[in-house]
Amino acid sequence: MEIAALILWILTALGGVTMLGMWLSRGGARQGGTTHLPVPVIFGHFALAAVGLLAWIFYVVTDAKALAWTALILLLLVAVLGFTMLARWLQVRRAKAAVAAGQPDTAASAPPESHFPVAIVGGHGVLAVATLVLVLLSTLAG
Repeated sequence: MEIAALILWILTALGGVTMLGMWLSRGGARQGGTTHLPVPVIFGHFALAAVGLLAWIFYVVTDAKALAWTALILLLLVAVLGFTMLARWLQVRRAKAAVAAGQPDTAASAPPESHFPVAIVGGHGVLAVATLVLVLLSTLAG
């Protein structure tokens, strides 16, 4: 189960890094930009997920339970930040749908996160939930 959690966590990270790259390439971190995702939340989510993944890797290698609990706690914080970003992204998607329905808007004012493919956002979320469940079960079982 620990290995399955690790594989899912890595796949989840790939989706997250893909979205981070899209967001950055469209000016998401620029001051005064149009993003609806707070820069500290984005980078906090990324940093906590990366540190948690490293803790989980070291746990899998060493079987040190303290590392499993550390990874789980970090993953819970990552989830809170992730749900915060999801809520904001959904607002952007609704606004984009309204624009597609004929309301005026300019492409220049579109926030960077409006370009995230729904499949990547959804896949990232589903993998993240599955990762959290496996990490939780693995930690409690050990």
